[in-house]
Amino acid sequence: MTIRVIIVDDQAMVRAGFAALLSAQADIDVVGEAPDGRQGVQVSRCTHPDVVLMDVRMPEMDGLTAAREILDPPPGVVHRPKVLMLTTFDIDDYVYEALRAGASGFLLKDAPPADLISAVRVVASGEALLAPSVTRRLIADFVQQRPAPRKDPALRLKGLTPRETEVLELIARGLSNQEIAGHLVLAEQTVKTHIGRVLAKLDLRDRAQAVIFAYEAGLVRPGDSG
Repeated sequence: MTIRVIIVDDQAMVRAGFAALLSAQADIDVVGEAPDGRQGVQVSRCTHPDVVLMDVRMPEMDGLTAAREILDPPPGVVHRPKVLMLTTFDIDDYVYEALRAGASGFLLKDAPPADLISAVRVVASGEALLAPSVTRRLIADFVQQRPAPRKDPALRLKGLTPRETEVLELIARGLSNQEIAGHLVLAEQTVKTHIGRVLAKLDLRDRAQAVIFAYEAGLVRPGDSG
């Protein structure tokens, strides 16, 4: 099955380079491009991509605002692709907010070409948070700097079973499904079932939001090791 991708970035060279790299893959089809967030939202609604590569800082509409519009569309718009933010370390704050809005992860713009290709495939498959150890530190930093949300997420943890809580904690520590299975001595499919139940019970979109929730609920604290 071919993965449909659009690239939203205000630098034409970046769009061209990413498009050439991704289009060369047999399982990836670049179906659109846009130079700013506003046009990116329009292109996404027209082309129905599986993955949107979204730059953070752009004219007209920044990537964070565009990601929110794509991931929380108005009534009548049913298509919601995965959003992968393109960033550099000097704008971590935007990345954190994008993950809270429902983006599936982020990719550094200077990452090796193989990482870009892998990131698109990982996000399209429903996974999230490329380079989880880096993302975990990022999320921990910003949760530590912010006041707790109005609705206490710790209360929502009470709806989870002990095993589900354990799985959520390991997700937040950056472990993959295979690593969680090994740690808990479970089948990988059983781990996937637990994760699905955690997301459903907590009304979370994906793994990225689960990590943020775990930090905000105090299940995992900044400085904890994986």
